[in-house]
Amino acid sequence: MKDSCEIYCYDETRVRKVQHALQQQNIQIMSKMFKALADETRLKIVFSLCEEELCVCDVANITGSSLATASHHLRILKQLGLAKYRKEGKLVFYSLEDDHVRQLVQLASMHTRS
Repeated sequence: MKDSCEIYCYDETRVRKVQHALQQQNIQIMSKMFKALADETRLKIVFSLCEEELCVCDVANITGSSLATASHHLRILKQLGLAKYRKEGKLVFYSLEDDHVRQLVQLASMHTRS
């Protein structure tokens, strides 16, 4: 059984529709977001932030990393618009930027259970 087509394009209308939809997206930024979430430590952090707003020191404790490493990962998540922070005196608290990230993590979690 052959798993490839023997013609160049079957449905030009569908192809053009999908190509147009792709042009409307910023695939580069989406790729960076998924690469960030592909890192196991950052995914642990995002999962944790789905549960609670957390101080950097608590994130370090949860992930078993140093404060510098936790800060580095949190900074990446913030730069990509996945997390936000607020300062309270000498403490820095992180939370998710919006509910879309939470939904994505929840869907991934549900997918791994089935």
